[in-house]
Amino acid sequence: MRAGIVSTQGKRRSHPDTLGMRLLSHTLIGCAIIVSALGLRQPGSSAAWAAVTFPTPPPAAAVHPVTETLFGTKIVDRYRFLENMSSPKVQAFFRSQNTYAQAVLANLGVPREHLLERIQELNNAGVGVGSVQVVGNRYFYQKLEPGQSNERLYVRDVAPGSPETLLVDPQATSPQLHQHQSLNFFAPSPDGKYVAYGISGGGSEQATIHVIEVATRTVLSDEITRGDYGVTSWLPDGKSFLYIRLQKLAPGAPSTAKYENQHCYLHVLGRNADDDPAVFGAGLDPNISFAPYDSPSITISPVSPYAIGVISHGVQNEQTIEAAPVDSVIAGHPIWTKVLDTDAQVTNFDVKGDTIYLLSHEDASNYKVLAERLDTPDLNWAVTVVPPGDAVVSEISVANDGLYVRSRQGGFGRIERFPLAADGSVTGPATPISLPYPGAIDLFATDPRDDGGVFGLTAWTKSLRYFSIDAQGAVTDSLLKPASPIDESAYEGREVFATSADGTKIPLSIVAAKNLQLDGSHAAYLEGYGAYGLTIEPYFSATRLAWLERGGVYAVCHVRGGGWYGEAWHRAGMISTKEHTIDDFVACGQYLVTHGYSSPKHLAGEGTSAGGITIGGAITRHPELFAAALDVVGVSDALRSEFSPNGPSNIPEFGSVKTEVGFKALLQMDAYQHVHDHAAYPAVMLITGINDPRVPPWELAKMTARLQAATSSRRPILLRVDYDAGHGFLNASRTQADELLADEYSFLLWQLGDPAFKGIPTRVFHRQLQTHHRDRIPK
Repeated sequence: MRAGIVSTQGKRRSHPDTLGMRLLSHTLIGCAIIVSALGLRQPGSSAAWAAVTFPTPPPAAAVHPVTETLFGTKIVDRYRFLENMSSPKVQAFFRSQNTYAQAVLANLGVPREHLLERIQELNNAGVGVGSVQVVGNRYFYQKLEPGQSNERLYVRDVAPGSPETLLVDPQATSPQLHQHQSLNFFAPSPDGKYVAYGISGGGSEQATIHVIEVATRTVLSDEITRGDYGVTSWLPDGKSFLYIRLQKLAPGAPSTAKYENQHCYLHVLGRNADDDPAVFGAGLDPNISFAPYDSPSITISPVSPYAIGVISHGVQNEQTIEAAPVDSVIAGHPIWTKVLDTDAQVTNFDVKGDTIYLLSHEDASNYKVLAERLDTPDLNWAVTVVPPGDAVVSEISVANDGLYVRSRQGGFGRIERFPLAADGSVTGPATPISLPYPGAIDLFATDPRDDGGVFGLTAWTKSLRYFSIDAQGAVTDSLLKPASPIDESAYEGREVFATSADGTKIPLSIVAAKNLQLDGSHAAYLEGYGAYGLTIEPYFSATRLAWLERGGVYAVCHVRGGGWYGEAWHRAGMISTKEHTIDDFVACGQYLVTHGYSSPKHLAGEGTSAGGITIGGAITRHPELFAAALDVVGVSDALRSEFSPNGPSNIPEFGSVKTEVGFKALLQMDAYQHVHDHAAYPAVMLITGINDPRVPPWELAKMTARLQAATSSRRPILLRVDYDAGHGFLNASRTQADELLADEYSFLLWQLGDPAFKGIPTRVFHRQLQTHHRDRIPK
């Protein structure tokens, strides 16, 4: 699931979710690598495992069916009681399931230990850098060094080789706490004198905003709780900023009220946050309407006299935009003028002078860029800067020397620069920026007062590096992150197409050894997401080598619901068309089998967060295609997601049970409701963090209980629970990420027949199978 936030540059982005977090771990934590000579040590004789016996599974979950009839369809929910996370019985269920899962994983013994050692070697060999921002002549960025477990905030001059200064170590802020602390976000002031940043514990994302003075590293007394969505902009004076704050819930308030009635506040350094005035949000301006789950934010650019008010409608990509003179915001009484509504289909913007640049997919599935006047906003007079084309336009960013437009075609990114006048009008054609090598652009950051910018570049077999662009368009290594020393010559990325059930060609990326023999013998790890128009672009992962060097295949299916081919691709896999997402993933699995990359006994699938719909749908519709699966903080009970705190915000993407169209779509994508008794399901490890604010842990618990009671394959169904984590890898420590990945890889390789695990039984007898389902579950 996704929760939207607004960046300090005024462009709405998503908090990472498996993609979110999984991509963050691969590109930031996981881009540290070492030479392949380290190798994975081979385990001893497999005969040592002949006597392995697995622990007794926990008792079967009790069945307390709740029956409802929705739009003429009877729905039976056998494990509704597991949604009550405060119940001692439910807590006991989580503890017993996790204890059992950990015991099973521990019995994988030496092979798992060797995998963990290899993952730790790969993950600690170099430096990870991410979230780079440019302010004046300085870079601010998060960094993870060898031996460190949490990302820390640094600053350095943009000149290559400049010394860096550590600003914030999140773990040092509260060393007495049992939960690990994480840096959620940061926002430097326009002069770089201060940085506002958010810290949360245990992966909860429940951030408290603090402020540090850069020169002295002094943390000011300012402290703002309920700042989960962060600081949206500093004001020009550098002594005040705008931020989103969640409401303080009254005792007994429903959990779904957590994200209701958000407001954007104005904070002056030194003032008590409870005295901060709300300047944008519901009830403040009778001419602006807000739905309960709309998120209001204000962004201010130092090169425009206008503040931009953005209304984000849950996870819907299309925004409502208002404009007001900056002076009126500073005074605490913004005077808003409507710029556009969601029907303009604008998803991103930037400003200069009296001009706002808009990224829109109206009549442009691959997006177009428009320029509109802010002094007299009227889309009818907007100028088309970038017309629709073959490339998908993904970002626009203003610098002093022009408007930078980032796009991609397939997995390859490109950057163009348009010259701008002082008022923001475009004065000439685009100049392409020559990239050091073909790859995916991971990040693009500018300071609108200065020329050029910085971008990250990566590929399936090239580690992330950051390059700077100067006023002449020259690209040089910023030296923010050293190049990987690993020898990449043995592996390659391949781009192919699978054919889905309706004949649509589905892009499939495959990473494997160049000399791979296509004999169906390889353990294959197939990943899919497919929501919000997000795309898993090519990225390098050091820890993925622990899989590849064992002869494994890693693949990404670019299913509909994502954004590989723009907005049309997104809309072909949402609400009523969500079945395409599942069909596409299955087609990619079948391609890997048909073309000899793997076979059903060696194929595993994985979906994270909203990808839980993808993997859950695939294994319940085609259990015969997979030997194992990972459901990582996955949406598993879509019919009930709406009743979780983050559920209402996701209605624009998945639908609502309160409408017939939405109900039918949610039922179709609900993996929990598609589990059938006595089906031979693959081995499944379901993974959750107990502090997850996006996908409630009970969704994974219900899916676990249902699969354990139903499966006839005797393959393990495990529920792994991290009590110091939230939504997947998001805000996880390196230690947590390493342990989790070792468990995932070990679980899959064990079930897929890797020689290291030979002799360890792949079937684990579940106590639940001794019962007679028909006697326990009413018809």
